[in-house]
Amino acid sequence: MWHRRQRKSRASTLVPSPSTPLILSPSAPLILSLSKDERSLRMYLSKDERSLRMYVSKDEPGARGSTGSPRAASGVVISVAALLIATAPGAQQLSPSADAAFSSFFLARTAREAAAASDRIVASEVGFDEAFLRLRQGRVYPRDVARGVVQESYRSETGEYFYTLDVPESYDPARKYQVRVQLHGGVGRMEANTPPRPGSNIRLPGVEQIYVMPYAWRDAPWWTGRQVDNLRAILDLVKRTYNVDENRVVVSGVSDGGTGAYYTAMRETTPFASFLPLNGFILVLKNETSEADGDLFPNNLLNKPLFIVNGGRDPMYPTSVVDPYVEHLKSDGVDLVYRPQPTAAHDTSWWPEIKDSFERFVADHPRVPLPDALSWESGPPNIPSRAHWMVIDRLGAGRPDEPPLPDVNRMPTPPVLDFGIRESGTRINRVVKGSNAEQIGLRSGDVVLTINNQPAFPGTDVADLLRGYPSGRPLLFTVTRGRESVRLAGRYAPTVLPGESDAMFPRQRESGRIDLIRTGNRVDARSRGVAAFTLLLSPDQFDLNRAVTVVVNGRTVFDGIVQRDTRTLLKWAARDNDRTMLFAAELQIALPQ
Repeated sequence: MWHRRQRKSRASTLVPSPSTPLILSPSAPLILSLSKDERSLRMYLSKDERSLRMYVSKDEPGARGSTGSPRAASGVVISVAALLIATAPGAQQLSPSADAAFSSFFLARTAREAAAASDRIVASEVGFDEAFLRLRQGRVYPRDVARGVVQESYRSETGEYFYTLDVPESYDPARKYQVRVQLHGGVGRMEANTPPRPGSNIRLPGVEQIYVMPYAWRDAPWWTGRQVDNLRAILDLVKRTYNVDENRVVVSGVSDGGTGAYYTAMRETTPFASFLPLNGFILVLKNETSEADGDLFPNNLLNKPLFIVNGGRDPMYPTSVVDPYVEHLKSDGVDLVYRPQPTAAHDTSWWPEIKDSFERFVADHPRVPLPDALSWESGPPNIPSRAHWMVIDRLGAGRPDEPPLPDVNRMPTPPVLDFGIRESGTRINRVVKGSNAEQIGLRSGDVVLTINNQPAFPGTDVADLLRGYPSGRPLLFTVTRGRESVRLAGRYAPTVLPGESDAMFPRQRESGRIDLIRTGNRVDARSRGVAAFTLLLSPDQFDLNRAVTVVVNGRTVFDGIVQRDTRTLLKWAARDNDRTMLFAAELQIALPQ
């Protein structure tokens, strides 16, 4: 809101309130944006993109900006002389129809309603710069909203979905709030999609924030596309009601909810800052009984940090089972913090000790809405598939010269100790030439009776009996050779064979992947199995007054100027409902096959 003050000198000034950014009334063509810390004020003329920037010291009372205007207690005072710039020929007037269309856009309860309002905004012939600034400013959030524990639901084409919110009683619509999406466990025990019990609250208490608690059940566990859509819809509804910090939305979960956090990270990275699986296990998703939707791509975990907790005495997913997979993810570049709890069972008794480090991790890892590096893989039926400003549109056979890409899905197996025998039970079928077994004197056809005077019972593999035996220690065999009993002695010195790689998750169908890095206005990408993709270009990331260059697998596939487009801006703003991630253009790339 702008207030007009009169001074004795009759000089009229405008004083903005501290909210950010601000837009003048439709009768004035000037758009102003005040930074959150009140240090800078930008004034834009939308048609020719001229701008005036004024800096004000926040710490010094009465400090003067570059124009010499004193800083008022409630904002920045700008003389009318500065505002006269706005009367330059060609400056765009804000039309009443645009105001009404933007009002409908911000009042929309769904992305579909917002898209319909977008058409009316475009029809009002609003300029790109004005639309961009209005979207960056966002809606005005009401004060009269539900607080405390709130039971909610919504309907979609697949039915009704229930969820619980826990909103701080002190909620203030003037500030942005962190959001934790908390996924519950025990999915298999919930037979039907029913409303939660009144007052039920399954959150782990932490810092002041908005808690979102969706619900899953046996036929719609967290590892289905149905629940990915559910999380997306719930978050959109919350963002249309409460002032959410778009760059501080995290997904956590316990037990099945922790496993669901892994799944969500591999399927839906864009809206979330980090993923925090607690007492979950990523390999649960490999079990046929879990019936996880679609192929899974651990490579997608490279995009966001993880905070993982598991218990050493957990009867379901003990650290002894989980550790190798966590270590593999970490060694392959996944940014993670692992906090194993050696004495913990399948519970959250450790939460009081972990809570502070958990919340510190969340605070230290805000989302980067427009990351300079992305790696994303997907396959049918989830095409198109998006990660922030990159969308895989269509898969293809690719070219023979596509570079090999390192794959987090390939997990090396431990090294193998090869004694040199190929046996069936205790019978030696073959002895490898030059092996440790041959040096000791074992032969094909021998039947092992004892090893170090301990019986080797029929049906037991000799390799199993030697597993864990220290290299260099003496070995004594008693074998039956023909009709004779033969004793053989030597030292255990097996050959160490490197482990092979094994897939964490099998592939049922072909997939496509793109790794990209942005440097200035240049994008370098490596692709495999992708026929077409789209880059969403933001003025916050690219200088759209200069040429954009895209190089894929060493070949330049685009080099030119990309035009800003208001319709594209509104299309993605309606979908994303995100003030920090606005796109001016779609750059569609088709790759030769």
